[in-house]
Amino acid sequence: MTFRTESRITIASSVPEVWAYVCDVGRWPEWAPTVLEGWVRGGGPLEPGSQVEQRAKAILGLTHRRSQAVAFAGPMGTSAARWGMKLKPADDRQTDAMMWIEVDLAGIMRAIPADMLKGRIQRVSDIEMVAIKAAVESAAREGAES
Repeated sequence: MTFRTESRITIASSVPEVWAYVCDVGRWPEWAPTVLEGWVRGGGPLEPGSQVEQRAKAILGLTHRRSQAVAFAGPMGTSAARWGMKLKPADDRQTDAMMWIEVDLAGIMRAIPADMLKGRIQRVSDIEMVAIKAAVESAAREGAES
């Protein structure tokens, strides 16, 4: 079974500013509650073909490493998952942002009711979008005050 969630928000900043923040892998722990640390394998900026490494929260207070391609496909437990973000200008200084997540339930994760897992993923991605908005808008305000 495959399911998809979508979270949408308008951010008071330009598409390039939002994109720059989202592509700063080292800052992902600021907005992604399960990410403890993130980096591009081999160093350097996030670009097509890059591999993203993460140290992430796991169950029972443990942590684990996971890697994701720039297309943001990777494992979610025993299931395959894909993640992406679409940004489009709402006007000169605002961005409509949409984060989507698709999960193909497999293995032991099929024992979890799909609606419960989908609801949890939806809540987390909604929280992430609010955190991205707050960080980008705060940086824009600080830049305007300088």
